[in-house]
Amino acid sequence: MSLTVSVDQLRVGMFVHLDLSWMSHPFARSSFQVENAEQIRTIQGLGLKTVRWDPSRSQPAGPAASSVAAPTVCPAGSSAPGPEVDAPAPPTALATEPVPAAPAISLAATPATTSVPAQTAAEASPSLAAEAQLRRVQLHSQRAAAELCESQYAEAGEAWRAAFDKARSDPQTSRKETEALAKAMLEKMLVEGETCIRVLNASSGDRATAHAMNVSVIAMLVGRVMALDAALLADLGTGALLHDVGKLDVPERLRQLDDAMSITERKLYASHVEQGLLHAQRMGLGDVPRQIIAQHHEQSDGSGFPCQLKGEQIALAARIVALVNRFDNLCNPPVLSRAMTPHEALSLMFSQQRARWDAGVLQAFIRMMGVYPAGSVVQLSDERFALVMRVNATRPLKPEVLVYDPRVPRDEALHLLLDREPGLSIRRSIRAAQLPDAARTYLAPKSRLAYYFEPGAAIAPAEDEGGH
Repeated sequence: MSLTVSVDQLRVGMFVHLDLSWMSHPFARSSFQVENAEQIRTIQGLGLKTVRWDPSRSQPAGPAASSVAAPTVCPAGSSAPGPEVDAPAPPTALATEPVPAAPAISLAATPATTSVPAQTAAEASPSLAAEAQLRRVQLHSQRAAAELCESQYAEAGEAWRAAFDKARSDPQTSRKETEALAKAMLEKMLVEGETCIRVLNASSGDRATAHAMNVSVIAMLVGRVMALDAALLADLGTGALLHDVGKLDVPERLRQLDDAMSITERKLYASHVEQGLLHAQRMGLGDVPRQIIAQHHEQSDGSGFPCQLKGEQIALAARIVALVNRFDNLCNPPVLSRAMTPHEALSLMFSQQRARWDAGVLQAFIRMMGVYPAGSVVQLSDERFALVMRVNATRPLKPEVLVYDPRVPRDEALHLLLDREPGLSIRRSIRAAQLPDAARTYLAPKSRLAYYFEPGAAIAPAEDEGGH
């Protein structure tokens, strides 16, 4: 049962629920256990008088909190804002740390006899019962992590669309709302430890929203890998979110570059850069976002447009966005039949187009996305088929995958953590069409890819994985 407590009576160990929009607070989750006094001060600064808390999921007060009086509480419905919500437990970092005191079992998909949630005859054995319980906990955490990313992505996408739609009518408000969105995403991204990138089950509505979200999320993650400071990362996020704002003034049918375009149509398409700068001026954007808008189609070898800039003539933030913009356009083109797999797109950019991109940015991009980026369909060294779900920058060759296993229903399948399977690796990347029908239905690879980030726990530095 959820109760309410005054924010002045919060203490470390309490499991709280913030009845606020995800963008209205800096925490990765709206429901979590308070870990330190700094989090308490942050909650107290949000303008809330009370918050909901769950005694059953809270830790008892430790020595440091023993002098704090017991909180005055009341049923959640009497004074806390909003309806009663039974929020899921915060997801554990499946890809970064083992469950304490867990038996040494693999997280790979196991036979269906251990995947049913109800008590079975096999659970009469204490060891089997413990294994089944562990599996249920891990599956719950896996689902909660996915649902959290989906909901945060959806809310961020809605915020982007609302801000973008004001670019013409209220440019100053559009800028402020976009900057606030970039800052909110950044605050949740700049957590202690690694941040993973994962592919989502659904994307934000229209293609323009999905493209802006993908480019901004990946660009900021690349900037984080490059250890850019927070101010530059915020500007990078703002510019990435608005890099295509000039397309508002281009006919809709010409907003995506196509080989079949005439010279006149290509000029109209390219004009979105100039139009974007006019929007940037009306919005009052800072230097870095303006540089991104002006240079996001420039390439390091001088083959880009509109000014054919080379190398360091292009601002660092624009070099990052240019690369990420190209990657997303290869994976998510207007005509889906022309889409490349994430691995194909990355391979093309690295092997055939390397001169177009800043070497340091490309290296950080590959480290962040992995050699087999999230969303890639792969075949493992034991011949099983799998879908890459999540990649950690410290283990680019050892992502988290969903393995095709007909013995286990898809919604009960635990992801396989390749960094915990020393004898197993990815053998090759394949297209979805190459999968057997049953495997393709099971893995359900997406025709359009949407990416988001997920904070992970701190882990030890990666050991050498072959020099990549």
